Amino acid sequence: MHIVITGGAGFLGARLARTLLAQGSLALAGAAPRPIERITLVDRAAPPADLAADTRIAAVVGDLNAQLADADAAYWAEANAVFHLAAAVSGECEADFDLGMRSNFGATNALLERLRNAGTAPVLVFSSSLAVFGNSPEQPLPEIIDDNTLPTPQTSYGIQKFIGEQLVADYTRKGFIRGRSVRLMTVSVRPGLPNGAASGFFSGMIREPLAGIRAACPVPDETLVALASPARTVEGIVRAAEASDAQWGPRTALNLPSLSLTVGGMAAALERVAGKAATALLDRTPDPAIQRIVKTWPGRIEARRARGLGLLPDASFEDVIRDYVRENPDAVKLPANA
Repeated sequence: MHIVITGGAGFLGARLARTLLAQGSLALAGAAPRPIERITLVDRAAPPADLAADTRIAAVVGDLNAQLADADAAYWAEANAVFHLAAAVSGECEADFDLGMRSNFGATNALLERLRNAGTAPVLVFSSSLAVFGNSPEQPLPEIIDDNTLPTPQTSYGIQKFIGEQLVADYTRKGFIRGRSVRLMTVSVRPGLPNGAASGFFSGMIREPLAGIRAACPVPDETLVALASPARTVEGIVRAAEASDAQWGPRTALNLPSLSLTVGGMAAALERVAGKAATALLDRTPDPAIQRIVKTWPGRIEARRARGLGLLPDASFEDVIRDYVRENPDAVKLPANA
């Protein structure tokens, strides 16, 4: 089996690749498991050293739109499954409309056309976002979002992701691909450096204090957020590829499970794990630009379809933080409580 991951050198892409390599096989769309012979990682950056050293990994470094336009790029037609994770993030899309349209709408449309022209109908998993749901005074969201709630995005990023969902649904209806769109929750805790996402502080307010560094917490404590750990997020992405058509159900996007809690609750969990020395490093200075984006996102998500696939949310945010500490010991300077 040959798998392509766009954004494959990024945090989630690399974690997905490691998960698939560890599995060694994949049961695509309800079929019997097949050995994974090759994973092609397409990204602007080179993959991490551990992935680059694996003989099953092929790295394609460069702009995704350029790679999709390259007539000699045979890996698109050879792919049995494509995980489309590459995207410009929310804050970037608000600051640079053209970047968002090129990276999110343009690249997704070009990818679908490349796969249609290949005529191989691979399984495609598209990473959408809870940002397709946006609250507004004119059209307020229900208290709890479910799989049938009408998306009303309030940001360019959310609009672009919703367009991607609809394109994937139509290309699937026409038989060009076997598409599955999964709406990712806010992923926390992400290791590494901050990115341009408006949601980035949801990781930074945990990651930086654990490293002994001050961190921004730019929204009020009562702000409600739907979170998922990196492990649960990748689990949902893989399960989307494995589900049979009958298990998957309608062509519309599926909400991945989430843990619903407030920013104050996140800080309290950090204090239980690393003590007051950690929460003392939180800078509570408000950021109106971040608040304008984050306050439109829902905080309570019902994921009935995902539960039907055996997917569950994280048990607690405290457990999520402890998983981060265990997985990233070199990035943690404050002593964690047992």
